[in-house]
Amino acid sequence: MNKSLLPVPSGIFKILDLSGNDNNNKENSLEFSLVLPTYNEAENIQNIIKILSNLLDKVAPNNYELIVVDDDSPDHTWQVALQLTSNYPHLRVMRRIREKGLSTAVIRGWQAAKGEILGVIDADLQHPPEVLLKLLQDMKSGADLAVASRHVEGGGVSEWSVARRFLSRGAQMLGLMLLPEVIGRLSDPMSGYFMVRRKSIIDKALNPVGYKILIEVTARGKINWLSERGYVFRERQIGESKVTWKQYIQYLQHLVRLRLSLSTRFFQFCLVGLGGMIVDMGILYMLSDNNTLGLPLTRSKIVAAELAIINNFIWNDFWTFRDITYLQPGKRLRIRRFVKFNIICLTGLTLNIFLLNLFFNTFNFNRYFANFFAIIGVTLWNFWFNLKLSWRVTETDK
Repeated sequence: MNKSLLPVPSGIFKILDLSGNDNNNKENSLEFSLVLPTYNEAENIQNIIKILSNLLDKVAPNNYELIVVDDDSPDHTWQVALQLTSNYPHLRVMRRIREKGLSTAVIRGWQAAKGEILGVIDADLQHPPEVLLKLLQDMKSGADLAVASRHVEGGGVSEWSVARRFLSRGAQMLGLMLLPEVIGRLSDPMSGYFMVRRKSIIDKALNPVGYKILIEVTARGKINWLSERGYVFRERQIGESKVTWKQYIQYLQHLVRLRLSLSTRFFQFCLVGLGGMIVDMGILYMLSDNNTLGLPLTRSKIVAAELAIINNFIWNDFWTFRDITYLQPGKRLRIRRFVKFNIICLTGLTLNIFLLNLFFNTFNFNRYFANFFAIIGVTLWNFWFNLKLSWRVTETDK
């Protein structure tokens, strides 16, 4: 192994604290470390290193580093990058032989990095380097995470096909369904161009799957202030795209894994919702069934739903969100939470009633099956908006 190459970190994927007991680490720390994960980018690497160095020399002179982490490319990208180190003293190179994968390459690069701000950018020039300065500006202003997004003002995807646009948006919608509290914070959760403050992810066990790491960082990190900057994704000029169906499958695997690991609050919310469903179903039966009061379905549903909402609020306030409720003591704040909860759930009730009548009157579902599917349809709606509005005391301040 060439002695000029960075050693590849091993073991679990955790980022260490540079401000520990090692004074040498403190003295050698930098403002910014940018990782470029590569595989067969020998034709692009010199150009991207030149552009990035010119940009960063102006805003962070002698206070940054570029780290190329190459997965032992057949075109010897790592070797080409290593030859550039004599002209670019802030460039460091890591060659991974045993491990593969973009996400883990990024983490290994961050583990070797000296920066208080950690970033990632593609080496194929599809990410416009000049946006880097805007992201860095946001980080210097106090952001914990600054993301380059294709889906905010100033963003776009240039010449993407309709199929690729559909897949990208479909992946985002799927993420919202499985992981609403994380994906809902990001306009472009599949972005591979962002920066994060080291202290936000110190000692967090990162375990990404596939080629995107932003979701993992957002889910597991302590992210208070998240900023986004628009950018237009460029078409690759040299080399071949590495996006395949395999990446979309890995993205789904990653979402499921995160959902299972971060699901305590969501499962509690669903369990409370299940209790509310029982209340809802019972009241609906007593009011609307022909063997009981036989009242009109819609009127019965409104009464049943409101009683279920009251039931759900009590349980969620004292159990699901008890850690947040602890930070909001007092009757006045509890009443305010209940009003917000009610508004959100009643908005969901509008959708619920629409679906109930659709399934019952149009598709001739049994009224209880129709009600069941309608309730499932608004559960994610209720969880997401209540997390962000009803119990929105800054969770990350705990």
